[in-house]
Amino acid sequence: MSQTSDPTAFACNECQAGMMRLQFITYFTWLDDELVTVPNFPAWVCDVCGKREYDERAVNWLTTLLSPNAGQTTIASSPRRRVPPAKRGQNRPSSPE
Repeated sequence: MSQTSDPTAFACNECQAGMMRLQFITYFTWLDDELVTVPNFPAWVCDVCGKREYDERAVNWLTTLLSPNAGQTTIASSPRRRVPPAKRGQNRPSSPE
């Protein structure tokens, strides 16, 4: 009998009996005093004990979107000074050969 492993499932580390499978569920989180719900959020759910592990990349993406600084410039940019191409190599010391 051949065993084939399902690449979309892995053993649950909570109950050790179930398999964690990718599902799309509704994710709930608080943003200050408001409850935010996100439908179709990727999570790994155990088919025996129900443990949920949320997709790390999706959580990071959602955290970035819900950040109060989202869409704002985080570094004050100053105009860059350009050095003309002719003067770039003049200040470099030459190496002896």
